[in-house]
Amino acid sequence: MYNAVFPLLQMNPMTRLLLLLGLAFTSVARAEDVTDQRAEVLALGQLTDPPATIDAEGFDNEAGIRAIYFDGLDYEGNPTKVFAWLGLPADRTGKVPGIVLVHGGGGTASRQWVEKWNEKGFAAIAIAHEGQVERREAKRKWAKHQWPGPWRRGHYLDVDKPLEDQWMYHAVADTILANSLLRSLPEVDEQEVGVMGVSWGGVITSTVMGIDSRFAFAIPTYGCGQMADVDNHWGASLGGNRFYREVWDPVHYLPRAKLPTLWFSWPEDQHFPLDSQAASYRAMAGEYMVAQLPGMRHSSAAAWNPPDSYAFAKGVVRDGKPWIRQQDLRRESQTLEAVFASSKPLDRAVLISTTDTGFTGSRNWLESPAELEQRDGQWRVTATLPQDTTACFVNVKAGELTASSDYIEVKPEGSPK
Repeated sequence: MYNAVFPLLQMNPMTRLLLLLGLAFTSVARAEDVTDQRAEVLALGQLTDPPATIDAEGFDNEAGIRAIYFDGLDYEGNPTKVFAWLGLPADRTGKVPGIVLVHGGGGTASRQWVEKWNEKGFAAIAIAHEGQVERREAKRKWAKHQWPGPWRRGHYLDVDKPLEDQWMYHAVADTILANSLLRSLPEVDEQEVGVMGVSWGGVITSTVMGIDSRFAFAIPTYGCGQMADVDNHWGASLGGNRFYREVWDPVHYLPRAKLPTLWFSWPEDQHFPLDSQAASYRAMAGEYMVAQLPGMRHSSAAAWNPPDSYAFAKGVVRDGKPWIRQQDLRRESQTLEAVFASSKPLDRAVLISTTDTGFTGSRNWLESPAELEQRDGQWRVTATLPQDTTACFVNVKAGELTASSDYIEVKPEGSPK
């Protein structure tokens, strides 16, 4: 700091004043630039007109599910289309709820995922956000169609391009357009359309849920915000990425997210740590629930197969809120107490904790007993923390369903708060 300031002090007063004014102007201009860029991102929420569609040829359209393309935004001056699977429940009476499904890195729009939600009574549209279809070509890559937009370059490595040509800009726009399309169908209740994304799709979901206020619920799975300083490949790539920090980090938009949300993951995830996920759900304005499934693994099937996402969505469209909500969470010395309001009877509770430090996905997480009692219409969980606990949360079970308390970190006794 001394070496940087000393030359400034040696300048004549007028030169020093001009330099300081220039630095101040640059700082203000940069702040205005960031504000404008965020405003452009938020403007994507105005894509409320349903896009035009055409059938995608060469795909099996049986069982009420069909392959389509819908119009996306222009990319580098050229029109684009988005491949998607669109399906309605076979057994339905009146209008049905719906969901937009957003795949993870290396994936594509999945017919199977649409089928699973159709079986649960939801209309569903699964989109492919890198110009690909659900068909393998040489080297087992997904085949590209003839109207692609941008593809994902690593972790926001395309921020050198104009905002409107960046992949995340198009991924968010595609998700919003899919919402507009699904809501326009006469069979769908436009007030009951949600969004679920897995991994990179979870990042997209974490971003879009603060931009498109029409979504009735959200299920970001694994993916979240505040990833620039994470001690893994995300932090290594994003640590110096100013554009991510100032424009694309979902935490900038989550305070606008008022919709019921399920943050769905597992403590051993190697990509998205629990502290970043916690920072994301604490940033949002709406009610949320958390479900951490030990041993869940990180994959599309691991996200689709458990009953938790479907039960959450059904609870929201039926009751307007998650089936369970954390009412209180407090720690007194070595005791952790969590209080839940639940529309389902709870069977048992466990404490999940670690004595390790560092990246949460690399820590050893242990289960230990917790007491569960129902009192005054609420469910109270009490657990004793093992010695030297560094982080913890409690899980409660209602049959096959899991709900978790917020993640908390425990500082050693005597450490500064």
